[in-house]
Amino acid sequence: MDNSDAIISFAALSQPTRLDVFRLLVKAGAQGMLSGEIGERLDVRQNTMSANLAVLLNSGLVRNERQGRTIRYYADFDAMRGLLGFLMEDCCGGRPDLCQPVIDEIACAC
Repeated sequence: MDNSDAIISFAALSQPTRLDVFRLLVKAGAQGMLSGEIGERLDVRQNTMSANLAVLLNSGLVRNERQGRTIRYYADFDAMRGLLGFLMEDCCGGRPDLCQPVIDEIACAC
């Protein structure tokens, strides 16, 4: 991940509804959620939800899959790991061993 990718990701997450959507999808894990379910859970109208999901899709933090007439959304865990790695790549003054406890805490088997 480079600076411009990170900026796009942070911009996508800088709006409260989009941050809530992303966190909800992270929580949903590999099952993901249908777009209507996301809107209902967060009490967001369909057109507003569609616009927010489009921003998250364009950032690469979310992916989708068409299932008949519906679309299921998933957090892209590789993209999330890439963003977290970008934030931590130069941490601890070049002593990655000092960062290992933090890396271990945020790592998941997703």
